[in-house]
Amino acid sequence: MPKYYEFKVAGYYLYFTSHCVIECMHVHASDRKLTEAGSAKFFVENTGESVLKNRGILTDKEIRIIQRFIKQNYQEMYLKWAEYSSEGFYNEFK
Repeated sequence: MPKYYEFKVAGYYLYFTSHCVIECMHVHASDRKLTEAGSAKFFVENTGESVLKNRGILTDKEIRIIQRFIKQNYQEMYLKWAEYSSEGFYNEFK
């Protein structure tokens, strides 16, 4: 279960699962159990903007904080994603 970072953002780990790398780049957010069930899911565009697919248990404020963090760090996060997946950003045409 690769984490983008070892620290939490707005109280949540940001990660992806090894079996979800067939999709475009995205970020799961979960507080303790790093599974897709109950986690929030953000698809990341090549501009750093993100589209919320599933909010999980996150509040609107937590979602805004995480989306702001993704926007500021998406290029670095993409390098981690690219270690596991050849899929690009959300809404990116190949």
